[in-house]
Amino acid sequence: MSLTSDLREEQLALFDLMKGQSEEFYQTPSQFKDWTVWDIIAHLHFSDHMALTAATSDEAFYALQKELGVLFAGKISFRDYARNWAGDISGQALLERWNDMFNDMCGRFDDAPDGQRYKWFGPDMGVRMFATARQMEIWAHGQAIYDLLGITRQDTDRIKNIVVIGVKTFGFNFTLHGKEVPATMPFVSLTAPSGEIWAFGEENTSERIEGQAIEFAQVVTQTRNIKDTDLMVTGEVASNWMEIAQCFAGGAETPPAPGQRHKSENQG
Repeated sequence: MSLTSDLREEQLALFDLMKGQSEEFYQTPSQFKDWTVWDIIAHLHFSDHMALTAATSDEAFYALQKELGVLFAGKISFRDYARNWAGDISGQALLERWNDMFNDMCGRFDDAPDGQRYKWFGPDMGVRMFATARQMEIWAHGQAIYDLLGITRQDTDRIKNIVVIGVKTFGFNFTLHGKEVPATMPFVSLTAPSGEIWAFGEENTSERIEGQAIEFAQVVTQTRNIKDTDLMVTGEVASNWMEIAQCFAGGAETPPAPGQRHKSENQG
């Protein structure tokens, strides 16, 4: 398996889902901040553009970082910036353009030497972390599209990459919200799509999170509120964590309210 195998499979699943969708569907608002499906694909495309730029050269990334000053200064939203960048094109044209650049990015990652690190908005990141982060974002934003179509995604054990990010950001979540990081992370025991059990942390703690790995990934990517899952959460630290869980970078984001993100019953 190449470094980008899981990433490529994640993107292909969403790409295949979107092929042949109507232009009307691309312009349909989703449950994610009322972004349209077109907005979601444009965002993924632009995020890959940033990653590919970082993998091209430090100089190219610094130039892009300067261009993005208006975005980081809050003068324009990420959605509007991506809209302007992508231009006035159809949903299918956007999808194909995203796919082409995505494959260029994956090729660059696969060709990178062992230990390669790239500049990013914060600390430099290793190429493997870049690939995992791109998979996480595609999976997370793709959830809004599956929900809109009323389709239950057929996940595989490649979501373990996302689960691991969720576990590793335990301390980050508390720091992000100005809270003291608890001394011990709750024990996390999750059932993978294959039925395998994934366990993290010390089992002899009274703080526990148990259930389906898919639902844990949904909570840490903020595509579901913890109350909309069947995860069993035991202990104050575990409860506090799940209420603020966020496995993606940036400022503190508020998870969706209970019932806000769900599979649509209107599509089929």
